[in-house]
Amino acid sequence: MTSLEAVITAYLDHLLIDRGLSTNSIDAYRRDLARYQRVLADASITQIEEVTEADVLAFVGSLTDSGLARTSIARAVVSVRNLHTFAVAEGHGRENPAAEVRPPKPPGRLPKALTIAQVQALLDAPDRTTPEGLRDATLLELLYGTGARISEIVALDVDDLTRVLADPEMGLRLLGKGDKERLVPLGSFARDAVDAWLVRGRPVFVERGAKSSPALVLNQRGGRLSRQSAWAVLQRAVAAAGLDAEVSPHTLRHSYATHLLDGGADVRVVQELLGHASVATTQIYTLVTVDHLRETYLTSHPRAY
Repeated sequence: MTSLEAVITAYLDHLLIDRGLSTNSIDAYRRDLARYQRVLADASITQIEEVTEADVLAFVGSLTDSGLARTSIARAVVSVRNLHTFAVAEGHGRENPAAEVRPPKPPGRLPKALTIAQVQALLDAPDRTTPEGLRDATLLELLYGTGARISEIVALDVDDLTRVLADPEMGLRLLGKGDKERLVPLGSFARDAVDAWLVRGRPVFVERGAKSSPALVLNQRGGRLSRQSAWAVLQRAVAAAGLDAEVSPHTLRHSYATHLLDGGADVRVVQELLGHASVATTQIYTLVTVDHLRETYLTSHPRAY
């Protein structure tokens, strides 16, 4: 077994000495691979031979959910693929786990929101009679119930929620991009899911850990759940719900915004709830609702055609 850090160091030296890449190019590789190493470390993977295709896919999913530009994601995928190609050539493993991994396809012009029925099926998927199901239900209810980014949910501590549960009038404070704080309401379904998790689920996970963690949502070892593990939780729920759609944590954020606007919410209120710096970013969702209104008209009005 060879440490991932050692292979990355050797690969960067190879790019500098053998291939003569520019300093800027090597710096870009270094940033991409440092991010890759952090994501793998969160999954307790430190040896190059331990990496599987699923781990690489989870890394790509974490990049997508972080809101990184498509060009940056594509560059990171190439960096990781080339790293593993180098590792195999140096005798560290027999196969490149990133060989078949491709950057995510460019999204359509408009965000793809789930229907309310699809969201309900997704939220009903976890088995809430088990500690794992209570954890998964809490994660999903918070994602859809607050419109938060996945990074904002996994960063929450128990103290962030106990104060909110104690006072129904109190909103949940989320720390978004640029350390910008915002306040969002927490609905009754999300409250009930969190309360059940704290009482019946989380203590079981805490017992599995070597030390106590302040995190609200925990992994199987009692530590803070990582973004890629949260992504895996969502994919299990999508499969259990039988949804024939590509669903990411950002899909639930899109759905949250779209359903609010469909229900009559003001676009500037949705802007504040999502933590968008500019209302122009939020207005793309109004195009989604216009399409929905047009479809409803065409299928419902006797003289639409």
